[in-house]
Amino acid sequence: MTRPSRLNRAAILAQLKLAARKGDRVALTLAVEQMKVWALSPRYWEKYLDLLGHPMARLIDMTVIKQGDKIARQKGWVTTRRRPARPVRTAKPLAARSARVKPHPPAAQASLFPDLL
Repeated sequence: MTRPSRLNRAAILAQLKLAARKGDRVALTLAVEQMKVWALSPRYWEKYLDLLGHPMARLIDMTVIKQGDKIARQKGWVTTRRRPARPVRTAKPLAARSARVKPHPPAAQASLFPDLL
């Protein structure tokens, strides 16, 4: 019996279930590769997002593929927050550096067990 050449949700989930039930690494690798095809191709984004409705597929996405956020940003579903630019530090004149107060050494901490000394 030959496998159909097209990927479908049921086949990917069957591979994931087989990998989970029997610990089959080959099935897991096959399922991950098929999911990567969908995750990395804009043509299959809708199908991939539908696949992520299943908890095992979501777990694989979070641990292996990590494409969910990227797809959401590219689709415009999530806005990226930009951090404000840090101000550029300027060098202080030599006089300002030398006028700095030197920190005091920390006071010796009292022993928690004075009887043991």
